[in-house]
Amino acid sequence: MYQPPHFREENLGTQHALIRAHPLGLLVTAGASGLLANPVPFHLDSSASEKGTLKLHLARANAQWKDVRDGAPVLAVFQGADSYVTPSWYQTKRETGKVVPTWNYAIVQARGPARVVEDADWLLDQINAITAEHEAPRATTWAVGDAPEDFIRAQLKGIVGIEIEITEIEGKWKVSQNRPAADRRGVAEGLAQAPGQSDMAELVRLYGAARET
Repeated sequence: MYQPPHFREENLGTQHALIRAHPLGLLVTAGASGLLANPVPFHLDSSASEKGTLKLHLARANAQWKDVRDGAPVLAVFQGADSYVTPSWYQTKRETGKVVPTWNYAIVQARGPARVVEDADWLLDQINAITAEHEAPRATTWAVGDAPEDFIRAQLKGIVGIEIEITEIEGKWKVSQNRPAADRRGVAEGLAQAPGQSDMAELVRLYGAARET
């Protein structure tokens, strides 16, 4: 990933927080089937290895798991908040006009050795973990155990697990840090008024304040 120094986010806790907030990642492999990419919900186990371990499952009919089994390189991509940035928000536009549009975003990419898991107990643990994580905020939660055991065991036969021990992880927070302070304020104010862009507005403010300290 292209990484200008001012956009690099190296804090592991911040990287993990983005993965947990946006767990539907893109699993990318380059193997015998060619270049494959599938959106998959991941579960991050931060205590399983130094940089965390990603756990997921694929449909058995999805050939990507066979490429993983055969040693294909694996990349997991997690996309956080993103937004178009209009030059109209920049003070520099009013001063010189020398501005162009851009796109702000926060993203994490993770790599590491991956293994295929077909053990039914591992698969059940993975499904329990990811279900519990996403049911937790609900007033009335659903648990895997609410379904009949024989039904769940039958469902497990149709999936294959994958475990990725993260050995390389990169975070890129491109949130207007390269702009002058007046431009950053204009971007934050503009985003705050745009529908659905409050998260990016907060990131622009947060990373802009860090640059100024």
